[in-house]
Amino acid sequence: MPRGCPRPALPTRPIRTLWITTPSEGYGTGMALRLVAGATALTVAVTGGLLSVPNTPSSAEQAPRGKGHQAHWTEADKAGFGTARTRRSNVWFTLQGGRVSEVFYPDLSTPSVRSLELVVRGPGFADRLGRDTATTTSRPEARSLRYTQVDTDPDGRYRVTQEYVTDPHRPSLVVHVRLESLDGGDYHLGLRYDPALANDGSDDRGRARRHALVATDGTVASGLVARPALRGTASRPAGTGDVVQTARLADRATLTLGFGATAGQALHRARQSLSTPFGDIRAAYDRGWRRYVGTLRDVPASAAAVRRQYLGSALVLAAAEDKRHPGAFVASPSVPWVWGDEVQDLSSPSGAYHLVWSRDAYQFGTALWADGDRAAARRIVRWLFRTQQKPDGSFPQNSDVSGAPVWGSVQLDEVALPIVLAHLVGKDDPATWRGVRKAVRFLLSFRDEETGRRAPYTTQERWENQSGYSPNSIAAQISGLLCAADMAARKGHPATARKWRAIADRWQAHVKDWTVTTNGPLSDGPYFLRLTKNGRPNTASPYPMGDGGPRSIDQRKVVDPSFLDLARFGILPADDPAVTNTLGVIDRRLRVDTPNGPFWRRFNHDGYGETRTGKEWTITDPGTHRTLGRGWPILTGERGEYAVAAGADASSYLSAMAAASGPADMLAEQVWDGRPPTGEPCCPAGEGTRSATPLTWSHAELVRLAWTIQRGRPVDRQAVVANRYLR
Repeated sequence: MPRGCPRPALPTRPIRTLWITTPSEGYGTGMALRLVAGATALTVAVTGGLLSVPNTPSSAEQAPRGKGHQAHWTEADKAGFGTARTRRSNVWFTLQGGRVSEVFYPDLSTPSVRSLELVVRGPGFADRLGRDTATTTSRPEARSLRYTQVDTDPDGRYRVTQEYVTDPHRPSLVVHVRLESLDGGDYHLGLRYDPALANDGSDDRGRARRHALVATDGTVASGLVARPALRGTASRPAGTGDVVQTARLADRATLTLGFGATAGQALHRARQSLSTPFGDIRAAYDRGWRRYVGTLRDVPASAAAVRRQYLGSALVLAAAEDKRHPGAFVASPSVPWVWGDEVQDLSSPSGAYHLVWSRDAYQFGTALWADGDRAAARRIVRWLFRTQQKPDGSFPQNSDVSGAPVWGSVQLDEVALPIVLAHLVGKDDPATWRGVRKAVRFLLSFRDEETGRRAPYTTQERWENQSGYSPNSIAAQISGLLCAADMAARKGHPATARKWRAIADRWQAHVKDWTVTTNGPLSDGPYFLRLTKNGRPNTASPYPMGDGGPRSIDQRKVVDPSFLDLARFGILPADDPAVTNTLGVIDRRLRVDTPNGPFWRRFNHDGYGETRTGKEWTITDPGTHRTLGRGWPILTGERGEYAVAAGADASSYLSAMAAASGPADMLAEQVWDGRPPTGEPCCPAGEGTRSATPLTWSHAELVRLAWTIQRGRPVDRQAVVANRYLR
């Protein structure tokens, strides 16, 4: 996933989406909408297909017009993420701030809804759930991704309870709503629906029928119906290309967001979901996830104390797989910070985190392999090699779930890790073997365009904002060569195998020469650097940090915990002096102790995180130091894996990761590190920030660490590597 300010190939087609905030269109006191009781069910449907709209729209059927306001995707700190286990229901939902936030259709790279939220109206007020209420989110069934949100009025007047599932038999999101008066007052419910159809809110058109709301952008359409019928339906243009739709509903309602091939099919499917009792849909939804859990290995004894968070992580990991493109797992169903804010055009169309990285796919595949979903791990390998770049054999920096590249940089760990995963899961069929050979040829022929340097020098390392000799990237490349060599030997190519092993041995012998300094200012002993620009770690070789960090910094002053992959993979022993000495350096420079346990920042002067006042990360000029990277749960997990490799107890690291999860067991990309801000802080120390939540990698790391502790060795350490170097 993006971990700083990489060099992406940003979209060339400008797309504008608009967010309406004025009282006349929102839920403020000036809202021209009278809410009455009466409806008991509500259904929303979204469809692929063109809904006919007259050239001259009437008041009930309007094309968007006017300039409007700047659009935003919802905040990234999702309280929930769910989908049915069945592939027939290719729709995913997220929850944030008392509402449904992004809903994805037809795949996990395509958000088609910005939000679907409720309002409670009473004498003299109109409250938007989450904004004007206290929200709690829970996952009532540990073996299911079903959620309940309860919103309570701070003044004790009412309570709203919402339950969220999707219909396993068709692509429909189903939300059961109940409004309760706590003081005997007369309160009513309404809804506000903001589509951004096909990941593009710039060309939506809306239609208000008597008892339904329909919107379309020409390729995807949505329909909103209810039983009893919706009342007071309205579809209003909210600016250029944006539509906001509103309606009244009862104090008991069932909301369903569905998808189909045409507008008629979408409404038909929505009504089908509406005709099924909510309890039956809920039971089928839970049953699908329970069955999935039943196919996995039992929760390891190592995770007994964090069983709920372990199961939540296993479910989120499984849900992150696209259903139209099996094996494509996205980094996160969210868009954090300015990635979801069009001020700097990073979110048009929305992408960033709901894309596929082969690096992340490796993390997911190893966790799935460990917890028993071996079929999914093999699907990842199949997808990766089917989307491998032709003819050079590299892999995209990232891509959408169909495999279409999005950003254009070259990262050599992303070329090597698919080989390592293929070897781990035993995928050596002819097609995979051809892909492995192409990937190795790319590695061995690689030459950086700017510097002319060859592998293992990489144009970008795993944090995606620096080039150089990275110990982490080199570890992946050595492992990839040895796994490929083992395949070659078994395929009857001994000479090729010897050649690839010899190169791996040479790189292993030089990795410390390229990346360990013996005269750096952070320690009297040798320590690994984040990377070197020139392969000479005893030289300053200054470089700009990026993300608002120093304009120029001595490479010997920058450290990163990612070197631990050398020990995890078995390329260096856990007690290697440079390894053990670097642990002390990163603990002094990067460790964050919180009430939930220890976490680590990525590297010195990291700027990929909130500002000092807790505001969103944004691109800043070098040297400004306005934004600060925080602690990362995945680095706690990797430290735990190292502890196991070193023969130490790692249970405290697993506990820290689990404690960092939210009330519904979602794990964030980053946790608040407790550094005193100058204004209101973002979050409690050791809990998720407004970064990408859930981050699929965080959940995969929790699962993998649990199994590493259980087995007493890193679950992705392979004998062809460790037996060669750890003798």
